[in-house]
Amino acid sequence: MINENGLTMYTDGAARGNPGKGGYGTVLIWKGVAKELSGGFRLTTNNRMEVMSVIAGLEALNKKGLNITIYSDSQYVVRSVSEGWLNNWIQTEFKGKKNADLWKRYYTLSKGQQINFIWVKGHASNPYNNRCDELATEAADGGILNIDEGYEYGKAV
Repeated sequence: MINENGLTMYTDGAARGNPGKGGYGTVLIWKGVAKELSGGFRLTTNNRMEVMSVIAGLEALNKKGLNITIYSDSQYVVRSVSEGWLNNWIQTEFKGKKNADLWKRYYTLSKGQQINFIWVKGHASNPYNNRCDELATEAADGGILNIDEGYEYGKAV
């Protein structure tokens, strides 16, 4: 599915072990042109990579005020935004919540954008979601892995 009136983003995260090596994959589609993004980390969690895939896509944008449709197979990501969990976490200053560093980053990036999340079934017939999975797992298996400072250095809460 493509958002004809804006940007379409497909996202996925992966972890080899949880925690373990991880990666994210993102496909951005704008006016029929696709751009792929990915990155790997030496120690992280699957949920962190799911959120990171969205952040990476938003960080790649040069414009504000975009109509963005984000497809994710992560109930954690989709429900956190769509069902207002993130707003509650912000109000309680993320007390007792994991991944606060990434959610704060997402929140800052989301300001000024019109974002709609749609859940898609993972490992199904959606070619863009499947491509994101390939990108994420390839990144997790890559030779040069970044440090997930929020996870490794305890800044995630």
